[in-house]
Amino acid sequence: QVQLVESGGGLVQAGGSLRVSCAASGRTFSNYFMGWFRQAPGKEREFVAAISWGGGSTYYADSVKGRFTISRDNAKNTVYLQMNSLKPEDTAVYYCAAKTSLANIRGPMGYDYWGQGTQVTVSS
Repeated sequence: QVQLVESGGGLVQAGGSLRVSCAASGRTFSNYFMGWFRQAPGKEREFVAAISWGGGSTYYADSVKGRFTISRDNAKNTVYLQMNSLKPEDTAVYYCAAKTSLANIRGPMGYDYWGQGTQVTVSS
């Protein structure tokens, strides 16, 4: 079992920045491929970003590429999502997720463990 706890969400104006974090506990963090997803009201959960076990490979949704950066600190068992140039359409609950395999990294069904989510609201 892996427990994931997100933090750092909040309210920010359009154009601003925010960093959300996800702290993991339970199993060896470096064994897990980590992802960030988000879900806005009335919409399906969508892929935002993912990072490989050692952090050497990162993946992004087209909608956030160039604005968001995913990173991880395996010594701290934490994955981060730095969000810059935020837009109102980035408003959502942001979830981190963990998986052991590389397959289907952009699909939520491929992840084994999920956090409870943290709300990010971008005002116009």
